Amino acid sequence: MQNIKIYYNQSCSICNSEINFYKKKITSPLFEWVNINDNIKAYIETKKTKDQLMRRMHALVHGQLYQGAKVFLIIWEEIDYLRILAKIFGNPIIYPFFFIFYEIVALPLYLKAKYLK
Repeated sequence: MQNIKIYYNQSCSICNSEINFYKKKITSPLFEWVNINDNIKAYIETKKTKDQLMRRMHALVHGQLYQGAKVFLIIWEEIDYLRILAKIFGNPIIYPFFFIFYEIVALPLYLKAKYLK
């Protein structure tokens, strides 16, 4: 089985705190947590620029790249008590709202990381 690589912006304090929480909960060696800051290998693996990777969280799963809200569903599936959230927010009726909420929250975090270093 291939690794699941989660690409995140470690320089974002909120993003980093959340990822550190997930790192403690997910002990599977199949998960790899990749800080995208000045990480040329991450840009090559994802075929994304640093700016594109900073804008949203990404996951590489079995060669398929996912981004944004979908990455939370991938992570939550691995944590027993969050699996129910993955099912609820992954529901085709609810997911579009979750997607929009993620985008609304992620944009100011991205802008802060990009312009207020």
